[in-house]
Amino acid sequence: MEFRKLTASVAVASQISASDLPAIAAAGFRAIVCNRPDGEGPDQSGFREIEAAAREHGIDARYLPIESGKVGDADAARFGELMQTLPAPVLAYCRTGMRAATLWALAEAPNRTLPEIVAIGNAAGYDLTGLVQRIANGGKLPVDTAVASYDVVIVGAGAAGLATASSLLARERGLDIAVIDPAGTHYYQPGWTMVGAGVFEPATTARDMAAVLPRGVHWIKAGVAAFEPRRSAVVLEGCRVVNYKALIVCPGLKLDWNAIEGLPETLGRNGVTSNYRYDLAPYTWRLVRDLQAGRALFTQPPMPIKCAGAPQKAMYLSADHWRRAGRLEQIDVEFFNAGAVLFGVADYVPALMEYVKRYDIALNFGYNLSAIDGPGKRAIFSRAREDGSVESVTRDFDMIHVVPPQTAPDFIRVSPLADKAGWVDVDPATLRHKTYANVFALGDVANTTNAKTAAAARKQAPAVAHNVLAGLGKVHGEAMYDGYGSCPLTVERGKIVLAEFLYGGKVAPTLPTWLIDGKRPSRLAWLLKERILPPLYWQAMLKGHEWFARPELTG
Repeated sequence: MEFRKLTASVAVASQISASDLPAIAAAGFRAIVCNRPDGEGPDQSGFREIEAAAREHGIDARYLPIESGKVGDADAARFGELMQTLPAPVLAYCRTGMRAATLWALAEAPNRTLPEIVAIGNAAGYDLTGLVQRIANGGKLPVDTAVASYDVVIVGAGAAGLATASSLLARERGLDIAVIDPAGTHYYQPGWTMVGAGVFEPATTARDMAAVLPRGVHWIKAGVAAFEPRRSAVVLEGCRVVNYKALIVCPGLKLDWNAIEGLPETLGRNGVTSNYRYDLAPYTWRLVRDLQAGRALFTQPPMPIKCAGAPQKAMYLSADHWRRAGRLEQIDVEFFNAGAVLFGVADYVPALMEYVKRYDIALNFGYNLSAIDGPGKRAIFSRAREDGSVESVTRDFDMIHVVPPQTAPDFIRVSPLADKAGWVDVDPATLRHKTYANVFALGDVANTTNAKTAAAARKQAPAVAHNVLAGLGKVHGEAMYDGYGSCPLTVERGKIVLAEFLYGGKVAPTLPTWLIDGKRPSRLAWLLKERILPPLYWQAMLKGHEWFARPELTG
């Protein structure tokens, strides 16, 4: 990892993990400050994990979480107090280091000149010029002074964002496009289920962001602070402003680990794991391999979540491993689902129930994980009774796979783009914002009722690309998204129930049913998941090739 020195007593860094603490201690740091809220990214270690590791090395750890781009004067004052009271030198970190650098700059404003602060930031690799505008404007966001302007601005460089950028360029090479995302790594998240089953190696699901960005697209490596859609402006952290002719919003969603009491402290140890985090999927496989007997719990929170089938995919693959190893009879497998059904599209439930019976899985519906005691190996669930009261149910476990509640990112939920539930408010067919005609959204953050999967984003991206170009006057007609989503339900190693459906749960197979009958477990569907879909993702979807994804046009 890289430490960027600001002064002799303060340095900043991008996200650290518990495994970095030996190097941090060896570098002489005596305290660390976390400026990143837990749950912002799928590869993010929680603060409590890092705090425990810091304690082992005699390092003081403090938590001062700041939403991306939301550094306030009170936050800066608190940061300044920490710099005065913590033992030096101090390492402050967030996703990229920008929030930490901003906090330092605002805290130092009474003591240093603005040119000196900006120069120190530049030397460390952080552009703090936006703070000059902020201070000059009395704290107001300088939305009238943009640092850059583009034809199209895309917020989010995940599957949806990069696929849309490539689809745009495939249709109109001359577009000036900027993608805003602070992450340095792009993940093939559908592969994490396979990592948790020992099928894929973790490294095969990750690539440097710079290597997958479409050629010619500008990458703004920063977080978004706010949207000003009436002025066609996006405000970045550090108060920088970017203008656009068309805006595409697709930053994914937020994994709310802190919504479950006790979970952040025990993730990655005490038999507590989740395939929803890059660094924890290998731990899932280790637990599955090592469990000889006992009780294994698998949980699913209330909808919406990313890939609704993923919680039970982990369960089926684990149970299949125990069956093949001759240990399943010694392991009690239980599924705790906050919902009322096994899967939202009824046509696929009979095939799944066959595996529930084969693995002797106990199904518990209406149970929501509310707390977890990792050292005590106890999970606490809340369940609504028929009379409206709520009961608490405790289960002991030897292993538990947890899926956290999921929401739209904080900067989305508080923005003028959001509906009452916090998701970006778009027309479900055109994916155009219902209020702002030059704003579109796709992927997990949109308030559409389709499954939140990469397969859905693959179908949405060409529709958004066409409609953006239509709004810019470069093409005619309107592209329609039909709600397509796909969930390859890995029911055993070597077989998959390939669920494909449209809005309303209408079954919609891509291939002829004589080739793959999605309502039955299929070896060919497994081959598709294991061998075909990863290269299709990297080499086709992210590069603007739209095989089986061309949108329907009207008008």
